Amino acid sequence: MAKTTKDRRPLLCFDFDGTFIDPSSPGCMDAELAGMLEHLREQGALFVINTGRSLFDAVSGINRIGLRDFPDYLVTCEREIHEPNAFRRWVDFGNWNKRCRRDHEKLFHRHRTLLQKIKDFVEGQSRAQWIAQPEEPAGIIAGSNGEMDEFCLFIDQLIRETGARQLAYERNTIYLRFSHSKYNKGSALQEIANKLKISPSKTFAIGDNYNDLTMLQEKAASMIACPGNSIPEIKEEITRRGGYVSSKACGAGVAEAIAHFFAVT
Repeated sequence: MAKTTKDRRPLLCFDFDGTFIDPSSPGCMDAELAGMLEHLREQGALFVINTGRSLFDAVSGINRIGLRDFPDYLVTCEREIHEPNAFRRWVDFGNWNKRCRRDHEKLFHRHRTLLQKIKDFVEGQSRAQWIAQPEEPAGIIAGSNGEMDEFCLFIDQLIRETGARQLAYERNTIYLRFSHSKYNKGSALQEIANKLKISPSKTFAIGDNYNDLTMLQEKAASMIACPGNSIPEIKEEITRRGGYVSSKACGAGVAEAIAHFFAVT
């Protein structure tokens, strides 16, 4: 049997808000980081922006900082994968998004009673906002991180008690989105890497918050990092896994991490 040839190009995956860009200056990009990315692209590197933003908001953010030819792949809503066509319009990556949407429709229908119980708890115990839209039927905006901690404990306990293992959630500070356990930033990155035949040993990932944890795993990327503004839990996880914790925040921290793993100055 013929061996599968691995692609030796590096694959770099970035969370967007709080990592690639500073939310307080959303229209700016760190100059050192921009230079590094240009150099790496000339060497054949491929780039992924992996964000919780919708496709529209992600593209708007990328355009705002002037990255017309970047990235090569775009993960939105922490699970859907897009690639540019010949006209630089973002289209579905294979049949991943079709499967993702179908599985989420089934998930939310199967666990509608459980989600209603969570909704009742959230609205009955706080003034937190329950999100319910056609494209996003279940989510929470809490009033504080402490309040979201309480919600997560309640949700985790319900999932354990009911055995609803496929029901998961992605959290970023006070924001929470319910999702299928098969689809997250990590599994999306793995799907891209597998299709490109790029191994985790050639994959770099960096993020700053809870919803980045799945892509900061050995099965997704062997080169992992976080910027200096990351939450303590992310810094602890990166340190435990032997990754790199940057001393600088946001884009400057990303540049520092890239310099650590790659011969780029």
